[in-house]
Amino acid sequence: MLTTLKTVYTDTRAEDLAWALGREPLPALATLDVELADAKLQLRLLGASHQVILEEEQGSCSETVACIPGSSTPLPLGVSKRVGDWEYEFAARVETLSRGQFAGRAQELLALVTEHPHGLAGVFPGSPHAFTALLAQRHEGSVMWRTWHAYPQDGQLVATRSKVGVRAALPAQR
Repeated sequence: MLTTLKTVYTDTRAEDLAWALGREPLPALATLDVELADAKLQLRLLGASHQVILEEEQGSCSETVACIPGSSTPLPLGVSKRVGDWEYEFAARVETLSRGQFAGRAQELLALVTEHPHGLAGVFPGSPHAFTALLAQRHEGSVMWRTWHAYPQDGQLVATRSKVGVRAALPAQR
């Protein structure tokens, strides 16, 4: 699903992004509810990037990657954490592209996410290449999502990948 966001472009640089786990739902400009087997996700586009809320039998979890005023947790390259009965993994990378490369990559990603049944993309006013996009899927018992945050003025594309799976039980000791 592709939408044009009706807001001011708030997070204007990749280095302004912060990461948080477990935040309450923030006001969203667009949402997409996704069911993947026994997991329910809500993909949320914020004025300052994205939030994903996951609910399963084991509980709930939320991930926020956005400009979070007063946040002391910048966007990490990687995180691996236990969240209740889950194992949560997060990875992020920033690509810097030339103007032509950026435009091509932006069009490719927007097409991928727009055509996917579990994809949500929002384009910010002012540039067709200023966007945030999310795509969710289930793979081998885990719920995964990928996101892209585009900053055309700097030629930067922030890509994240998250995975939540039930923690494997330890084998019994003899």
